[in-house]
Amino acid sequence: MKGVLIVDKPAGFTSFDVIAKLRKTLQMKRMGHGGTLDPEATGVLVVFLGEATRLCDYFPDSDKTYEAEMTLGIATDTEDIWGQVTETAPVNVSEEQVQEVLESFRGPYLQTPPMVSAKKVGGKKLYEYARQGIEIERKPEERMIYDLTVLEMELPRVRFRASVSKGTYIRTLCTDAGKKLGLPACMSALRRTVQGRFSIDEAHTLEEISTCAAEGRIEELILPTERLFDCPEVRVTETGEKRLFNGNPLKKEEIIKKEDSCPEDEIEGLIKVFDRKKTFRGIYRFDAGRNLYVPEKMFLGD
Repeated sequence: MKGVLIVDKPAGFTSFDVIAKLRKTLQMKRMGHGGTLDPEATGVLVVFLGEATRLCDYFPDSDKTYEAEMTLGIATDTEDIWGQVTETAPVNVSEEQVQEVLESFRGPYLQTPPMVSAKKVGGKKLYEYARQGIEIERKPEERMIYDLTVLEMELPRVRFRASVSKGTYIRTLCTDAGKKLGLPACMSALRRTVQGRFSIDEAHTLEEISTCAAEGRIEELILPTERLFDCPEVRVTETGEKRLFNGNPLKKEEIIKKEDSCPEDEIEGLIKVFDRKKTFRGIYRFDAGRNLYVPEKMFLGD
């Protein structure tokens, strides 16, 4: 069993809890996930099965979309509603002011990673320092807010949708929005609806996965590994196939472009490579200096 399984993570589960449950349900050990979700967060969790686990570290670089709730007038030590309250204040701003401040975050945005994040500093995750009561100096990092739309507002609570670049923390976005308003603020709900090329419409609950596994239909839910990549598809010639199975670079004349996969005469950047039986075998990148396609990730079987 190999490929990608999109899970709708329930609240109260860590990402590791989901993996542990799936290992029992699917009776397999080789499994991982891309892009951790906090225990109280829900939504898209991309799970890699079998050979696809080689992409666990590759995939979190993708952009994401969230539906979140911000509560004004309360600040906590974790920047979310489940932490210890550190400050409260009356909410004396208008809905128009809140709307304007949230929309001002669209575009480039300097954000300081929170201490309760999994970002590593000195070989340790920030939340490990936080558990020891240690505050680590963090430098602001540039993030991108592609879109931010207010969905519903009933102060002190505000629901919004945000499409963001990798590494963006929605809890910190809520805190920073509160600072612009002159108020304490925290995140009070979070649901990931899109990660990379996958949306919540493709996600399955743990109960649904368990039912399909018990009925021998689990393959219906598993997506092919190549779905992770948005790049042109090619297959190899007979000569190219021999080089492919040895993990060697490919010459231009050893690949055949799939119709409509790329309009250009030359394919540059990443390509998805299939063998002559149309089985996905790897990701290659064009090396202009060598005038060759060189392997980036190979999937030649276990």
